[in-house]
Amino acid sequence: MGAVDDLAERGEARKGLRGHLGALAHGRVTTGVLKIAGIGAGALLAAALATPRRGSGPGRAAETLTGAALIAATANLHNLFDLRPGRALKVAGLVSAPLALTGRGTPQATLAAGALGVAAAGLPDDLRETTMLGDTGANAVGALVGTALAAHPSRAVRAGALAVTVGLTLASERVSFSAIIDSTGALRRLDALGRRS
Repeated sequence: MGAVDDLAERGEARKGLRGHLGALAHGRVTTGVLKIAGIGAGALLAAALATPRRGSGPGRAAETLTGAALIAATANLHNLFDLRPGRALKVAGLVSAPLALTGRGTPQATLAAGALGVAAAGLPDDLRETTMLGDTGANAVGALVGTALAAHPSRAVRAGALAVTVGLTLASERVSFSAIIDSTGALRRLDALGRRS
């Protein structure tokens, strides 16, 4: 769904979740609205396949919906971080590494290892600015990281991850991640690591 924005977006003035939903409220379907619908549907399918199979009926449905929200929010969050070369892939690596190193052989670890592999393979060219993730790549790697989180066996980990991703997404409507990173020494150094000067 990120390709919709990469290929069809025409400099829409409305950005962010609030902007796209506001446009929809006025009868205008933006590429962002299409992304919300498409990523939401894909996240629901991924969550139905990946979330731990506990219980049935309403409990299982709630787990699937929570997993879908986590996957969609993580896909969106990675796209929000993709404003500087390498940043979204560094975030993917930092979140995926502990998931891949714990629970060997579990779906969570396997999915996280895949996300780590994507980050490791894509990071050098992204940092050199010979390739660019764009919405297509950032949404895809974010969805993979989100699916790894949704597959985690701990309900507390899944709920915490959802709270963090939704909280950061809502915060992005009011603050600039780039400004915070640039004004925080350790984050600024990590963000610039490997990037062309």
